[in-house]
Amino acid sequence: MAEFMNGMKRTDYCASFSESDVGKEITVMGWTDGRRDLGSLIFVDLRDRTGILQIVFDESVLDKAVFEKATTIRHEFVLAAKGTLRIRSSINENIPTGRIELLVSEFKILSEAETTPFEIEAETNVNEMLRLKYRYLDLRRAPLQQNLMMRAKIANAAREYLVKNGFLEIETPFLGKSTPEGARDYLVPSRVHQGTFYALPQSPQLYKQLLMISGFDRYFQITKCFRDEDLRANRQPEFTQIDLEMSFVEDENDVMTMMEGLLAEVFMQAKGISLSLPLPRLTWQEAMDRFGSDKPDTRFGMELVNLSDLVAGCGFKVFTDAVANGGSVRAINAKGFSEKLSRKAIDALGEFVK
Repeated sequence: MAEFMNGMKRTDYCASFSESDVGKEITVMGWTDGRRDLGSLIFVDLRDRTGILQIVFDESVLDKAVFEKATTIRHEFVLAAKGTLRIRSSINENIPTGRIELLVSEFKILSEAETTPFEIEAETNVNEMLRLKYRYLDLRRAPLQQNLMMRAKIANAAREYLVKNGFLEIETPFLGKSTPEGARDYLVPSRVHQGTFYALPQSPQLYKQLLMISGFDRYFQITKCFRDEDLRANRQPEFTQIDLEMSFVEDENDVMTMMEGLLAEVFMQAKGISLSLPLPRLTWQEAMDRFGSDKPDTRFGMELVNLSDLVAGCGFKVFTDAVANGGSVRAINAKGFSEKLSRKAIDALGEFVK
């Protein structure tokens, strides 16, 4: 039977305590991540978004009714536990709180749980559709919680940096007139004006330009954008972007320098990584010449090699015509593979690519 908190107030999150807190009386709350019943001792791993703290129910110090209630605890029960922090007898170096534990003096079962459709654990091979069906359970897993907390850190760091540099955070409308952009609009029917529709924004482009005309000169928002198009590796129908606009800039270097500072601040605040500025810059032409893409992964070591001069008079029509018409012939040099790959292996790779 679930209980009310009745005056129990959380002291802090589970993973916020350390050996310096030993001897303190605290109250923690969270989900049962694991349970070990040794008869007169019951150990429970209590989990919240910060991590795990081991809590201990000792039959010799608890009322009989309280200890019997502890025997009913199962996975994913929501608990509020009060007690005293002490040093653990068996150290667990794999978690930040692995040297301390909470000796429980009072606790409440805030919510009971049925057996979950899958184990709530960091690594899982569970079918994705099942995870999406029970998204509220999947989001209890540490990797997903860490992703969302990282996202919050990034957004907060971006806001602080932009505000510090004179930008105003201004919200722009979601419901507006359809404007020509690169994809199809999502349409929302109007109840008031029958037969007409609002369009969800593909970007706040027109609104932020209006703000520049209005004299706000530096604007930003972390905003949703909507594009009715098929899923791709780098695109989805609904996404979030840091959108900004600047007036009175001398050239593109002003904008790039501001964005480099934003990236440096985000990396430092979110990951503790110091970026060396200015960041390396590529012109569009250099990116295309070296990688054949205007958004290259510069870690890719096998850059394009221009063979136009070598093949201009080779007699192979495809090559000679390309060069004669002002084009180029380029190749990837897979160094060291001339003896490792037979013709059969190369043909097999061709079939794999197809």
